[in-house]
Amino acid sequence: MAQRKIILYISMSLDGFIATQNDDISWLGMVQKEGQDYGYQELLERVDTYIIGRQTYDVIKSLTGGKLPQAAMFDCYVITREERDPEDGVTFYSDDIQTLIDQIRQKEGKDIYCDGGGQIVKIFLEHQLIDEMIISVIPVLLGAGKRLFLGGIPGACLELLNSRSFETGLVQLHYRRK
Repeated sequence: MAQRKIILYISMSLDGFIATQNDDISWLGMVQKEGQDYGYQELLERVDTYIIGRQTYDVIKSLTGGKLPQAAMFDCYVITREERDPEDGVTFYSDDIQTLIDQIRQKEGKDIYCDGGGQIVKIFLEHQLIDEMIISVIPVLLGAGKRLFLGGIPGACLELLNSRSFETGLVQLHYRRK
């Protein structure tokens, strides 16, 4: 059985932010184009598990009328500091991240989609859990906000698998950990 990979699929501004300070992500809409999903559907076919942080969960719910759309498609885990009962197809997890990933990887299945935010990415990088990163760079400078890569992460060498540019100005980088 092949090990299930953890894939970070995320967008950031050219200056490295995933949201403004007040969690505004409306700037992502500047690259929306009919018929262009930037490989999202391809990613969805590779995965069956979705992991995000609680702040990202709250932002998604606020944008989608109180539901997490991914919960209808995947096993969903929200990493949080507080213990909560499962709700609407979402498991809230507040224990050791390595333990959770080991449990998920012991089950037969597809790869695992990590969607951030910055704190979750930092935790996953600290534990060397991210196998691939697909990062879409949006052609905007936000100047301030919430960073994708927070300080204090260990160094890592990456191998470029692919880079693509699109007419919207979005550049997508696909790396794997060496």
